[in-house]
Amino acid sequence: MKLGKYSFGVGDRFNHEGQAQLRALMKANAKGIEVTPVWNKSNREHQIVHSEPAGTRIEANEAVKELGWEGPYCVDADHINLTNVDRFIDYSDFFTLDVAMYIGNDAASADVAAFKKSCEALGEKVTIPGIEEAILISDELLDEVASKYLAAVKEAAKIYAHIESIKGKGNFVTEVSMDEVEAPQTPVDMFFILKMIANENIPAQTIAPKFTGRFNKGVDYVGDVDQFTKEFEQDVLVIDYAVKEFGLPEDLKLSVHSGSDKFTIYPIMANIIKKYDKGLHVKTAGTTWLEEVIGLSISGDEGLAVAKEIYIKALERKDELCAPYADVIDIDDAALPSPEEVLSWSGEKFGNTLRHIPGHADYNLNFRQLIHVGYKVAAEMGDGYTGLLKKYSDVVGGCVEENIYDRHLKRLFDL
Repeated sequence: MKLGKYSFGVGDRFNHEGQAQLRALMKANAKGIEVTPVWNKSNREHQIVHSEPAGTRIEANEAVKELGWEGPYCVDADHINLTNVDRFIDYSDFFTLDVAMYIGNDAASADVAAFKKSCEALGEKVTIPGIEEAILISDELLDEVASKYLAAVKEAAKIYAHIESIKGKGNFVTEVSMDEVEAPQTPVDMFFILKMIANENIPAQTIAPKFTGRFNKGVDYVGDVDQFTKEFEQDVLVIDYAVKEFGLPEDLKLSVHSGSDKFTIYPIMANIIKKYDKGLHVKTAGTTWLEEVIGLSISGDEGLAVAKEIYIKALERKDELCAPYADVIDIDDAALPSPEEVLSWSGEKFGNTLRHIPGHADYNLNFRQLIHVGYKVAAEMGDGYTGLLKKYSDVVGGCVEENIYDRHLKRLFDL
């Protein structure tokens, strides 16, 4: 399977917005940018909302059929491992192998020796075109990268082999993910991770590293933009080198997780991938759920009441809801509005506070992050929530489409 040069992950907590999401991507394609839609939903999200992977496949297929989409599309088993991959096997054709928890684990001494032996052909230093600093190969450096990443890549190989044994070689897209950790991976780390992936014969088409800075859910990038720019560009160059020298798939590209709403760095990524004519995968998830809440809040009294209830209950259960997302949430409690204040808001005020428009007087990133993790509250409402998504589908769908196309795809691909 070929993913295509550009691809965009569209998460959907409740499987109602597939057509709105696809309409946004079709707008980009109409502008000459071919973007492959990838519907992604993690095992964690399925567990929280009590859904099944079959639902994501049904949503994708129905959206494609209804809108007459003729291009490629995928369904991503997002952040899976050997303990949960089997529930996705029949319905997915894109697998995000999440091995972040294995970073730093001990690798077998024989595996370390074999890795170091494979690096002998690299010589004493590696010079990657476009990167001024050469990689100086030493026994100490090889031991260091092996101690950090070899166990994780070995685990990725096990997961990949299991999927291949069932789906067959070439019948799915493979992504290797190491992003949900505290410490970022440097371009030098990326070089050796790719060497390990090649050694294991994993045909990775995307790789998701942990970049410098914070990629908090649903809000803008926080960090040193200059440092991110340097690392992102060097990662692109490292991948290009690894494809040519290690025999990795020619369409291997960077994947940016928690990629929604990172508006500050979208132009940077756009310039770099354009400069080197390279591909990009951006994975989003909760941004669609947030647009659903926005859509309900502006749809009328009934929807606004539910939106307010979601916030107030999420505020009461903040610690519980934030726990699974501790590494990618940063909420200032003092900046959260009180229930009494929110109850007094109009639909316009609620929507403007939640909608991510940088510089808007009402926008509150803390409010947005709390609702981002509050989808469990909506799931517990059952038809009280999803019934309103159906009732106000035009308003909600319009919000979803506008968000993906106008605030994301336009910035990412300079449309």
